[in-house]
Amino acid sequence: MKEIFAVDVGATGTKAALVDLEKGTLTTERIKYATPENAGPTDLVPIIKQLLADLNYTEGIIGIGFPSIIKNGVCRSATNINKTFIGQDLNRLFTQSLGHPCYCVNDADAAGMAELHYGNIQNASGTVLMLTLGTGIGSALFRKGVLLPNVELGLLRYKKGITEEYASNGARKRKELSWEDWGTELNAVLAYYEKIVSPDLIILGGGVSKKLEKYKKYLETTVPIVPAKHLNAAGVIGAAYYANTVANKS
Repeated sequence: MKEIFAVDVGATGTKAALVDLEKGTLTTERIKYATPENAGPTDLVPIIKQLLADLNYTEGIIGIGFPSIIKNGVCRSATNINKTFIGQDLNRLFTQSLGHPCYCVNDADAAGMAELHYGNIQNASGTVLMLTLGTGIGSALFRKGVLLPNVELGLLRYKKGITEEYASNGARKRKELSWEDWGTELNAVLAYYEKIVSPDLIILGGGVSKKLEKYKKYLETTVPIVPAKHLNAAGVIGAAYYANTVANKS
């Protein structure tokens, strides 16, 4: 069994676990620490070091799902994170700081990879849209099993702002919306996404995916909607898969 330590960095919480790459499952509990508000690079490193110690991971590669557009390991956007990350070579930064080879990927793309290789996208055909509903809205888009990386549908202009300001789980909490009110808002945003990418299947991930029964009745899409098989653990599993794939190519 090959285990890899993987991290899912979020705007409010940073989670990690060891992942069995053969089965695509967690082999340890998923440990979570709060992400400091407006955290910069120097704030994240001690958290990941603590997670490494908690899970007794002393050697091997690390996969990191990160809430940003990531191109060749470099952070290219900062919507829900500190803007000092923009332009940072995260692969180099974390490799030097943690003493392990680190491989960073967009967090929603990581979750999508987990569902593609171990979950509900495995047997899907056509176009699949996966959304991670958290502080913002992450999105992973697949066409015939091929990922189109860094598709940020949460940043699409919508009403007086962008879609994630209305339909993310963060917006639900911030505005103290009922499940009906939030589900209705999410339904409108999903209809907007349908017009843009014409998916054949929509998969909902993120922490709120495990509560789908509370709001699914308010969703009236023209295509099936299912929760991510791995729910909120998909980001960690996918980050491990990504790191292993890139490491084996280098």
